[in-house]
Amino acid sequence: MLVLFIPVVIYTSIDLLYYGTWIAIVVGMIGYALSEYMIHRYLFHIKTPKNPFLLKMIKRLHYDHHVDPSDLRLLFLPLWFSIPNFVISSSVFYLITQNLQLTIAFLAGVMGYFLYYEWKHYVAHKPIKPRTQLGRTIKKTHLWHHFKNENYWYGVTHTTVDKTLGTYKDHKYVEKSETVRNLEKRSRKNVN
Repeated sequence: MLVLFIPVVIYTSIDLLYYGTWIAIVVGMIGYALSEYMIHRYLFHIKTPKNPFLLKMIKRLHYDHHVDPSDLRLLFLPLWFSIPNFVISSSVFYLITQNLQLTIAFLAGVMGYFLYYEWKHYVAHKPIKPRTQLGRTIKKTHLWHHFKNENYWYGVTHTTVDKTLGTYKDHKYVEKSETVRNLEKRSRKNVN
C-alpha cells in the first residue's frame, strides 16, 4: 500500500498551498475514520453467510482474525478489499467535486488514515506498549473486543463512534461472550 501511497502524496504535495487540498485530505481522513467503525460493525460482523464464497471472503476479512487475533497474516486488510474501496470512495468524491486534484488529495487522506489504522491495529495485537494514554486506551478496548465481547468496542484508531452509538461500555459491566473467538457460531439474536 505504501508503494501506491507515495505517488499520491507526491501528486498532492504540488497543491498543498491551496486550502481546498487540505480540506480534501481531512475529509478523506474523517471518511476513513468513520468507515473503520461502520465496516467493522456492519460488514465484518454480519450474520454468518450461507453462501460458501461469501463465507470464505468474510472469514478471511474478519472471522478468522477473531479465531486467532495474533496471526499476522490475518491482521492486515487484504489489497483485494482495500483497493476497490479506495477506488469507489474516490470515484464518489470525484463525482461530487468534479476535480481530479481534490480527489487525489482526498485519496491521500484516505490512504494515509488507512496506513495509520493498520499501524494501530498492529500495535493492538502485538506486545508493543503505546506511548500515550489515548493509545493505551484504544489498544485495551480493541483487545476487549477480541477477548471479552465482540459486540462492543469496534473502533481501532478511536472510540468516538463507539461512544456515540452506544458500543463503548465499561468492560466491568459487559459479560464475556461465548462467541468472541468464533463469530461463525453466533445466533441471529446476538448479531448487531
